[in-house]
Amino acid sequence: MVEEEHTQEFILEKECELRFEVESKGQKVELELKSGLAEVFGTELVKQKKYKFSNGSKVAVFTWHGCTLQLTGRTEVAYIAKETPMSIYSNCHQALEELRKKADEDDLPGPVVMIVGPRDVGKTTLCKILLNYAARMHRRPTYVDLDVTRAQICMPGCIGAIRVERQLNPAEGFHVQSPLTYHFGKLSPNDNIDHYNIAVTELAKHSKLADNKKTKFSGTIINTPAWVKGESEKLILHAIKSFKVDAVLVLDQERLYNELVKIKPESLKAILIPKSGGVVAKSQLQRDEIREIFIKEYFYGGRIPLYPHSFEVKWSDVNIFKIGAPLLPSSCMPVGMKVEDNSTKIVNITPSLSILHHVLCVTFAQSAETIFETNLAGFVVVTNVDVDRQCLTLLSPQPGPLMHNHLILSDLQFMDTH
Repeated sequence: MVEEEHTQEFILEKECELRFEVESKGQKVELELKSGLAEVFGTELVKQKKYKFSNGSKVAVFTWHGCTLQLTGRTEVAYIAKETPMSIYSNCHQALEELRKKADEDDLPGPVVMIVGPRDVGKTTLCKILLNYAARMHRRPTYVDLDVTRAQICMPGCIGAIRVERQLNPAEGFHVQSPLTYHFGKLSPNDNIDHYNIAVTELAKHSKLADNKKTKFSGTIINTPAWVKGESEKLILHAIKSFKVDAVLVLDQERLYNELVKIKPESLKAILIPKSGGVVAKSQLQRDEIREIFIKEYFYGGRIPLYPHSFEVKWSDVNIFKIGAPLLPSSCMPVGMKVEDNSTKIVNITPSLSILHHVLCVTFAQSAETIFETNLAGFVVVTNVDVDRQCLTLLSPQPGPLMHNHLILSDLQFMDTH
């Protein structure tokens, strides 16, 4: 006997929001706008079109004028909220739009805005809303993601930037085409602050290259890692300086806001804004599962399937590097000599079983000396290490041989069980 699909209908009044979550593994929920006008994180919904959301999705459907929505499938929770910060977020967009108009008139770069705040306050969601509203105004903003824990526009453990030319697909996220990506290789900036700051500096330097006037005037929206008390202020200030940030939007953290007010440059505007009541904290297990899904989709695709390739490379045909080397104990140093800081040392490593299942970053760099200043071409995963034959088996989005033979070892691992 076939179980009937579970269908729910919701009638929303103006400036209300339908919030629902799809948590169960393998579960899918379809959203359909039956009447009226509505948007998901700033993206306008098309009437009668079905949007499919899978496990891990947390969705908020907002309407300015009222609408009727239908959900098909099992949700963990679904409810209508009448209190939302969308009017405040809309005001932020309007202020940015005025700055873009002024930049256009004066032939100057558009506004650069950074979103900061602790974990699970909706920083990425606010970025999406501001980017989508800009796209709806026919702008072409640059989106910069400095959060290495997730993979909005590139592999976790990396930072990157893209041009946003159209509204994001509500169910699929960012349309990533030719991203500018830099290697970091870890899941927290504090694991190697010096290397992280170098990557941020290089990304800022190259992401500012406006390819046309529309991009130049449209400005930049910057997402940041979760703020941690006592650890993140210097990282935030370095990013502010590197990207020449005009304004910082602080989400739901008065302590961080007051700290920034004390230490920020005088020309920088800091604005405290509330988080949405629909923001839900994630467990570490949920974070790990979401990261696994992102990595898998890089090789196997999401809604549109991809078919990656597996091939062998000889150790002698590639150069594998890692960033950073362990510090020598002070007791091992000659009297009067200081311990050398090896946090940004580039080390050429010999392949071994220790790199099995690790992600390798394929870099455009032509030599070890240019690794920091060079962006990435893509990613592969080591699925087998044959010590006897001195060969690696790699999982790659495109067939072999590798176009570039300089690879960087990441701490990130992926078990290919597809």
